[in-house]
Amino acid sequence: MNRHAFAAALAACLLLAACQTSQSTADKAADASGPTPTAPRPPAPLAPRAQEHAAMLDRVEISGARQRLMATAPSPAIMPPRPWPPNDPANREEYADTDDNPVRRASEHPVSTFSVDVDTGSYSNVRRMLRMGVRPPPDSVRAEEFINYFSYGHPAPTSRDVPFRVTTEIAPSPWDSRRHLLMVGIKGYDVPKAELPPANLVFLVDTSGSMHSSDKLPLLRKAFAALTGQLRAQDKVSIVAYAGSAGLVLPPTPGDRKGEILAALERLQAGGSTNGGAGIELAYAMARQGYVEGGANRVILATDGDFNVGTVDRKSLEALVADQRGSGIALTTLGFGTGNYNDAMAERLADAGDGNHAYIDTLLEARKVLVEEMSATLLTIARDVKIQVEFNPAVVTEYRLVGYANRMLRDEDFANDRVDAGDIGAGHEVTALYEVALAGSGGERLPALRYGGSAPTVAHGSELAHLRMRYKQPDSDGSRLIEVPLPCSAIRAEAGPALRFAATVAAFADALRGGHNLGEWDWDAIAAGARASRGDDRWGLRGEFAELVEAGRAATRGDAARDGN
Repeated sequence: MNRHAFAAALAACLLLAACQTSQSTADKAADASGPTPTAPRPPAPLAPRAQEHAAMLDRVEISGARQRLMATAPSPAIMPPRPWPPNDPANREEYADTDDNPVRRASEHPVSTFSVDVDTGSYSNVRRMLRMGVRPPPDSVRAEEFINYFSYGHPAPTSRDVPFRVTTEIAPSPWDSRRHLLMVGIKGYDVPKAELPPANLVFLVDTSGSMHSSDKLPLLRKAFAALTGQLRAQDKVSIVAYAGSAGLVLPPTPGDRKGEILAALERLQAGGSTNGGAGIELAYAMARQGYVEGGANRVILATDGDFNVGTVDRKSLEALVADQRGSGIALTTLGFGTGNYNDAMAERLADAGDGNHAYIDTLLEARKVLVEEMSATLLTIARDVKIQVEFNPAVVTEYRLVGYANRMLRDEDFANDRVDAGDIGAGHEVTALYEVALAGSGGERLPALRYGGSAPTVAHGSELAHLRMRYKQPDSDGSRLIEVPLPCSAIRAEAGPALRFAATVAAFADALRGGHNLGEWDWDAIAAGARASRGDDRWGLRGEFAELVEAGRAATRGDAARDGN
């Protein structure tokens, strides 16, 4: 090589090295300065909580049949609000369209009929969004699931002859003193874990490619491991996994062989498409194979609900599940994940399968649902529970049922034992709120009718309303009737602690849905109500609720700022 060519080559090498060094330096500088503000990446919802929940598990004390968290962990930082859907074109979360129940004239529609609901998935799912700084879509907020996430101390029945006890309370509404709130509380009898009948459980696990993230399959494995720790020798567990096809991971195995069950859970890996229909069919087949007469026979479906091969139509899957409920095998659904979570699918499948639906956003929530509330989750004590309230038009002019919009029944369905309704598990509480306007209160929201007709006759004038409930024993196809008159003398001058807190939770849900029924209340009043209602708060859930109210305020304020208000 001549001298000039060598010099040229050397210069080129030096120039290339300088460019690479400059580029490396620029990359390091970019890394040090963090992501550019024009394209922020969405925060991971669960990673900041992992160590916190591990620490909390060390502070669980077992006392009888209940788990009590003896200390409250610090809450995670709330992210700045982001619009819904997030600025992520891949977000495909699905929620069923729901409207608030309308205000009804008691003179025109004196009877209100609905199915009970013990689901809580809406609350924990919205909690996940608020922790991420995301404004929840209104349809993701179901007021009854917010209310029923919490315990209000309703008294339990004194015997098991009737599986639950019904109590009521009526007092002025906190957001409009001209109206009143009627609270209906139901408490099922509890069964200590040691006295639970043998369980035949099938863990039906979605292992499709969409389940790979840390808030899905890894969290799912830990959730089922927590439940496995509670099982006894007389219990049985099978594991079915499904992706593009369904497969048996673990045949029916006694609950005391925990090593085998945990090892099978650890073998689960995410990959492929999602054939939920095939998985459901195989899971029910395994449940029938291990069926325990008089036991708790249940399929527990853990999924993000993103079924995309095989039977994918929601109505077809509901029919598939509904066909199986007559066999005495219930279906519980556990929702996981973000971005493609199909809430509508998960909730409806649980309804069709005579089960319940929960959303698992943290390991602590998994322990709440599968350990602390194990009896309620696994053991059904009453089936097809329906509530019917007949208001006395001479005393009540208007009423509105808070939530339960997708649980409404026709009046004639109440006594029709062929019409399905919600089930209640051991120890479950169910709470429902009506907002009512009493005659002469001036609290009516509907305009006066020009041709209003004659005034209602005063029959049973000492009664505000009449409450009826129907339910079936787990082993019976015929319903039983409970009737409870609500006398006017039961109206209180002010609400007790349970009703005040339930009203605050209902107001929070309404504010997230747009705040159409809040009357004189605003976010300040909701926050004050949350702070004043902590009570005993053994698990820290009410304290967490107060923090979520502030997160909800920030999220809706962000929406108002973006709208220019």
